[in-house]
Formats: sequence, structure tokens, C-alpha cells
Amino acid sequence: MFKKILIANRGEIALRIIRTCREMGIKTVAVYSKADSESLHVRFADEAVCIGPPPSRESYLNIPRIIAAAEITNADAIHPGYGFLSENAEFSRVCTEYGIKFIGASESMIHSMGDKSSAKDTMKKAGVPTIPGSDGLLSSWEEGISLAKEVGYPVIIKATAGGGGRGMRVIHEEAEFKKLWDDAQRESAAAFGNDAMYLEKFIEEPRHIEIQIMGDSTGKVCHLSERDCSIQRRHQKLVEETPSPIITQEIRDKMGKAAILGAESIGYEGAGTIEFLVDKYGNFYFMEMNTRIQVEHPITEEVTDFDLIKEQIKVAAGIPISGRSYYPQRFAMECRINAEDPANGFRPSPGKIKNLHIPGGRGIRVDSHIYSGYTIPPNYDSMIAKLIAVGQTREEVLTRMKRALQEFVIEGIKTTIPFHIRLMDDPSFKEGKFTTKFLESFDFSGL
Repeated sequence: MFKKILIANRGEIALRIIRTCREMGIKTVAVYSKADSESLHVRFADEAVCIGPPPSRESYLNIPRIIAAAEITNADAIHPGYGFLSENAEFSRVCTEYGIKFIGASESMIHSMGDKSSAKDTMKKAGVPTIPGSDGLLSSWEEGISLAKEVGYPVIIKATAGGGGRGMRVIHEEAEFKKLWDDAQRESAAAFGNDAMYLEKFIEEPRHIEIQIMGDSTGKVCHLSERDCSIQRRHQKLVEETPSPIITQEIRDKMGKAAILGAESIGYEGAGTIEFLVDKYGNFYFMEMNTRIQVEHPITEEVTDFDLIKEQIKVAAGIPISGRSYYPQRFAMECRINAEDPANGFRPSPGKIKNLHIPGGRGIRVDSHIYSGYTIPPNYDSMIAKLIAVGQTREEVLTRMKRALQEFVIEGIKTTIPFHIRLMDDPSFKEGKFTTKFLESFDFSGL
């Protein structure tokens, strides 16, 4: 087992990893930018190293500085959390070169799954259902039009290096193909330095369902069932739940087997998710793979009684998983509490927290790094807390979540709490009738 782990991240996920390491008797090293000097992950780690000024590229994305911090503190492993360098193949490679265990996917695994086009091809060869579309990248918009005629409109074109909704366009008819193709290529080139595109059939009324998987160095993979991540705005998740209101045990078994098949085909090691789109008929199609721990991992932990961070560390240390899969024994939901103003287009709202009350009680978990007097910096992602509610039924979770949201007091900044409270009362949401487009018609007025 590792003696000391450096956490190459910040905020709540860094604190979450520190807690598990403490329970496992492993020393921790926090790295931080000057903007995060007062953050709780710095306070609670055994050691802390400042790695640069507030901009991410000069601190949390600066590989040489993070490696130097690991070397001077004699850390024998690095946990990247999510975001930042967690899916950076170069970082994984450099860690290996310096003899530091990267608690995540290998360079080759990140490469094979990081490029959406090659990931789809890999999964297709493994027998995982994929969305009808191009076999690899398109050479031109003319080729795209020809393929769209075969697949049938609507179609969606995607940047192979894309993410967060950038470099994507839905095309409903041939007349608009060329313009939207050009728009998507320009956006992708500007954001990612890569304008390569591929095409898929556009799935109408989709649900975004992901399967949590865990693989070890022996080639074994298990799954921990699904999470429904359909409540999202501009491809950014806001609410997640498990089990999904639309997934039957039959579909769950099929998706779980498909996820294991895909992960085993690349010899996947560590925590990851296989992301699917599910249509209204229950057909599911591979979308992408995330080769890291997810923001929403706590709800899976709560319904399976399985510590995913601990398992990540054990697997990275060469300890095999049990090999069996896990199914939800309860219901759980997570609301992402962001420092944003939902009444004004979710505009970021950094600043000082003047007063704070964290909700509690039966079935409530809060993962957060904030405290009264803490100043939220403007330099990073706006998520400041994750509120998790657990219950024996989905109805119990909804009422418990609303109660906890009403108890959650954060004064001094705007947050997404008012939006979540209204969502808990929405009739369609309460009935589990929603798609990834649900928030496009949601009433944000008066929040």
C-alpha cells in the first residue's frame, strides 16, 4: 500500500480523498494555488505545497510543478481527482516515468478513450451498442451530407476532441448542413486546436445514463449500476440520481454487461464510467467513456455501501477487486450547489460567504470545502458543494432533498439552491418524466 499520496486537485474532491487516505493510514500532500491558500484541503492534509498563482495553467495544470511537489515530499502516488489533469495522458505518462503511481488510467487507456471517434470504434468492435453514424472521422462536409442521407435526419456532428457541448451541432435538414459544419469546426479549432469531426444519428428524447465501472490489474471489471444524469444545462450536469426512474432490471443488466465488455476490451484499470444515451424505447447507445472518478460518485457509494475512492487506491496498489457487480439497495440523488445566479443565466457568483448553515439529519450527506468566512475564488469551477439525499424510495429522497435544500443557508453569494428547490416541486421531474432537454423549457423566472 502507498505511504503518501499527493492530491493533484482542489476543493471538495481533494478533501474527499484526504478523508479516505486518513482512514487507510496513508499520509497526504495537498497542492494549492495562491488563491486556495485558505482552503480546507490545505488545512487538513498532512503536508501542503504551493504550486503557483491562481490561473490553472500556472498551478493545477502545471505538470512540472506538481511532479516537483511530489518529489520534494516523497509522495509515492498521485490522485488526480476529476477535472484538471485527471484524463491527461501526458500527466499519466510523466508520473510513470518518475516512478510515481498515477491513481487513474494509463497513458494508452486515456488515449484510446479520450478521442471520441476512436473510443466509439473500440466499443463497436467490442460489441457495445453504438449510435449509427460515421466509421471514424469525416473527411469533408460533403461526406457528412452523404452519410446523413443514409442515417436519416436529425443528425449531430461532433468534434472528436470536444467536450462541454463545444464543437457540436444538431442538423435537421440538408440545407443547413454546410453552415453548421463550418460553425462547429471553427469552435472546435479555437477551443481544442483540433477541428476533426464525426457524425451520429441524433437521439430524440434521450436520457443520459452512465454505468460506474471498476477494473483491476488482473483484467477483472465489475460495475456498480447506473446513474441518471439527464438534468443538465448546456451539457453540464446539475442533478444526478440512482437508480434511474426509467431503467428496468432487464435494461440494467444489459447495460452493465455492455459496460464491462467495453472496459475489459481495453484492459481497463481503475474507476471509470461508460456513458450511454437511452431513447424512449429503452434502446441504449455508447456515447463516451470517462477514465476517472466522477463528480457524482457519492450517490453510487450511498446505494451500494462501496467506497469508490478507497477502491481506486487499492486497485492502483495492485489489490484485486472482488469481480462481482453491485446493484442499488436504496435510492439517492445529488444536487450540485454552484456559486451561480440561476435567475440570471447561471452567471458565476464568486465572493465571501458571510454566513453558512450545512443541512443534516437522516439520509443527508454534504461533500464540500466551504465554511463561513471562506472566499470563493473566481478562477475555477463554480461548484462549491454536493448535497446528497438517500432514502428507501425515490419519493422519500425527493421530500428529504427539498427539506435539506431549505435548510442549506449560504449568505453573501448567489447559489443554485433556489433552482433546486423549484425542481423538487416540478410535476414532471417528480414523476421521473424528463430528458436531457428538460431545462430548456424550465421556468427560471423569480429565482
